[in-house]
Amino acid sequence: METDAFPQPWPFGAFEQYLGEPGFLVATEDGVCGYVVGDTVKKPGGRVGHVKNLAVHPEQRGRGIGTSLLDRAMAILRGQGVGPIKLEVRRGNEGARELYRSQGFEHRATVNGYYDDGEDALLLVHYENE
Repeated sequence: METDAFPQPWPFGAFEQYLGEPGFLVATEDGVCGYVVGDTVKKPGGRVGHVKNLAVHPEQRGRGIGTSLLDRAMAILRGQGVGPIKLEVRRGNEGARELYRSQGFEHRATVNGYYDDGEDALLLVHYENE
């Protein structure tokens, strides 16, 4: 599913390091139909949540699976004491950008050439009180 969802997929080893972590959630319906990987990072001033990866099988999109995964991951991260939650999204990924916008994420910065193919990433942030 990772290779179907992203032009620059994570390698299998990247997933292995998050197995068993509270922020690694999998949605299933007749097999895996989506997943999210969330983590926390200690920064000066507190803990920050980071949604590292979110994917929904292309045939399952538009059914609320991504929203449910994101909501649950954010709740888990908040339960771990994070303040803001950040993520990076490809500038050209309109579907994902709309999902994040609908959940209250705001554009805070653009990272030029973030992805290996040179595409920019938008840094989006969600604050606890929003």
